[in-house]
Amino acid sequence: MDNYLKKINDVIANGRYKDTWESLQQYKVPDWYQKARFGIFIHWGVYSVPAFDSEWYSRHMYMQGTNVYEHHVKTYGEPKDFGYKDFIPLFRAEKFDPHAWAKLFAEAGAEYVMPVAEHHDGFQMYESELSEWNAKKMGPCRDVLGELGDACEEVGLINGASSHRVEHWFFMGHGKDFDSDIKEPLKRGDFYWPSMPEADHMDIHSSPAPSREFLEDWLCRCCEIVDKYRPKIIYFDWWIMHVAVKPYLKKFAAYYYNTVADGVINYKLDAFPFGTAVLDIERGQFAEAKPFIWQTDTAVATNSWCYTEDNHYKHAYAIVRDLVDIVSKNGRLLLNIGPKADGTIPDQDRDILLEIGKWLKTNGEAIYASKVWKIASEGPAVMADGGFTDAEETVYTSEDFRFTVNGASLYAICMNMKGQDEVLVKALATRTGKQAAFFSEQIKSVEVLGMEEAPAWERTGEGLRVRTTPVTSDMPVVFKINIE
Repeated sequence: MDNYLKKINDVIANGRYKDTWESLQQYKVPDWYQKARFGIFIHWGVYSVPAFDSEWYSRHMYMQGTNVYEHHVKTYGEPKDFGYKDFIPLFRAEKFDPHAWAKLFAEAGAEYVMPVAEHHDGFQMYESELSEWNAKKMGPCRDVLGELGDACEEVGLINGASSHRVEHWFFMGHGKDFDSDIKEPLKRGDFYWPSMPEADHMDIHSSPAPSREFLEDWLCRCCEIVDKYRPKIIYFDWWIMHVAVKPYLKKFAAYYYNTVADGVINYKLDAFPFGTAVLDIERGQFAEAKPFIWQTDTAVATNSWCYTEDNHYKHAYAIVRDLVDIVSKNGRLLLNIGPKADGTIPDQDRDILLEIGKWLKTNGEAIYASKVWKIASEGPAVMADGGFTDAEETVYTSEDFRFTVNGASLYAICMNMKGQDEVLVKALATRTGKQAAFFSEQIKSVEVLGMEEAPAWERTGEGLRVRTTPVTSDMPVVFKINIE
């Protein structure tokens, strides 16, 4: 630990970025991420063995009175006899094929991949010198992060990693409330360490605050991921916003930016000062376009990030609509799947990814490396602004459009044209007299991506009216408007 901390300080001292917010304001979003639009998130770990409730199983199983606690006692026995650590030997990942995963992600049209390197439960999904509680030494006995990273690189995908380690400070703390397998004394290196009491509100000043020993361990774990795997994008969950974490967060950012020249950090809420990293909105998005680059992370299931036997899946068309809406507003979509404990990807997850990939194969020119237009949208659909708003599907009509630009083409994307053979894009109306047209360019031609026949179209004072064959799909329909 001491040697690693010295190395971190030396890199910062000799690098361009220092561990101050003023220095980190030099950061510029790299070119690859400016062009990227779609990534895959992966929640896979020991919590995939019980496959019940959610990836927060390790917290809830130690909270008496919860449905997870009752399920655990009924299924596995009392936590003092069968604790969370006892799931590790059952996490065998015997069917894990990183090349098959990478091929699927590529077929889904993804550009980057973000496996969870360590979740709140504290089990590392990679080979580590800082703790023996990792997937290389236990459970699968494989370097999951490394193997998947190599496979993804082979098919041209950019590798990332996420760390949810900081929440481990309190995540298992309820196990000390009764007779369980979480017992004092706990020391650094123990799987359950530190299992501190959980505050009523996990905000920036919640107490007990993470200790120096824990935060130095957190910093070294994060930097070890950087050194071993060189991820071009790092994602952090929310609690890095705690005031006690900030000095170490600055050190990590400086170390990472000095080590990976084209790296990206995703953060939530206000954990980073604006402009020093890329803002991520969990399970939600902005209602309006933004002048800065941002990201949404969400999942194929509404109830859990990991695989459970009772996942409530979204429709593929709803996810594609979200992707279109997010991209039109200068965002990127990080979509999560949850593999099973044996390493197979559930059929529902696979089918959703393949449907997205099929749509992107036809319509990708309106998405990949596209830019925002003068306006992002038109139509009656009302978008909720902010996080945790994706529990209910947004209702779109044939009047709802999202706009992007790529090269000399404007793309007007109808969010729901099912059953329709005609649309009116009001933003493209002509104007006469003193009222100037919002869109004054001359239209050379109009295409419908994925349709062989050219549509009939006319432009009037009402808008651009386009007639096609009747649409039978729930997927968005892309109108490519070629400009003179």
